[in-house]
Amino acid sequence: MKKFINAPEQVEDQMIQGMVKAYPQYLRKLDCGNVVVRSNKKEGKVALISGGGSGHEPAHGGYVGEGMLDAAVAGAVFTSPTPDQVYEGIKAIATDAGVLMVIKNYTGDVMNFEMAAEMAQADGIAVKQVVVNDDVAVKDSLYTVGRRGVAGTIFVHKIAGALAETGADLDAVTDVAQKVIDNVRTMGAAIRPCTVPAAGKPGFELGEDEMEVGIGIHGEPGTHREKIKPADEIVDMLLEQILADIDYSGSEVAVMVNSAGATPLMELYIIYNRVADVLAQKGISVYKALVGEYMTSIEMEGFSISLLKLDDQLKGLLDAGADTPAFKA
Repeated sequence: MKKFINAPEQVEDQMIQGMVKAYPQYLRKLDCGNVVVRSNKKEGKVALISGGGSGHEPAHGGYVGEGMLDAAVAGAVFTSPTPDQVYEGIKAIATDAGVLMVIKNYTGDVMNFEMAAEMAQADGIAVKQVVVNDDVAVKDSLYTVGRRGVAGTIFVHKIAGALAETGADLDAVTDVAQKVIDNVRTMGAAIRPCTVPAAGKPGFELGEDEMEVGIGIHGEPGTHREKIKPADEIVDMLLEQILADIDYSGSEVAVMVNSAGATPLMELYIIYNRVADVLAQKGISVYKALVGEYMTSIEMEGFSISLLKLDDQLKGLLDAGADTPAFKA
């Protein structure tokens, strides 16, 4: 294993420390573990908290700031944060307007966030939750009951965060977050695995001519493994599954082409080139495109495509101002 680290057991702590030192105008670290909150707490608004295992940077700490999250909780690499971590995060950001938890659909994340919510509710804090399950690849996986939560989560952070910033109440912010979840779908593929520092070896193996289709963000298996194809054919295969799940015909959409960590922008733009052409052929209008690293899997070489079906409300909130280390609008 070759990585620019000091020791595997220090990776998460030193990463968070470095992030906070790089962006003190946005982030403050709590003393209870790897929890970051907005450096300047905004009172009177619904507060948003999200998180999960480390290794998905810039998710989730990179989205803490104005117009998105108020707190992000980082567990060990690809490991759910503890209920105590989430509880401390909720307490740090809670306002009279309440707290919304944005949870990706992994069994450990859901269980630990829900335990934290119960602890916070016992303190009199109003807490609601949404569970993101945008991955169309597999219904059940090693990590989930139901579909996995993947890169579409970023749209939930952005849109729910924008509405919260206006002073909307907890029910309204929860409803718009669920609206995004109901209208976003994602699928990905990978050609090279990642190495979790504590494991010291790749999480799985692929032949030089193989790809994993429908892979998860922790390296968990997808729908199948096959010989690698030209990028356009891979895009067509992924979009076929996404477009079969929601009727996007005649709609405006936001598109995210997300790198799993090691896929360069050159290749992401080749992928988006085909995505744009296919959507145009099908009469689907692209309102906004995001191409880059939004939710990674350390250094996995892969990508995902997310489509979010938009209406006027979602377009306005997607365009609303945001100022975080990893996302600005």
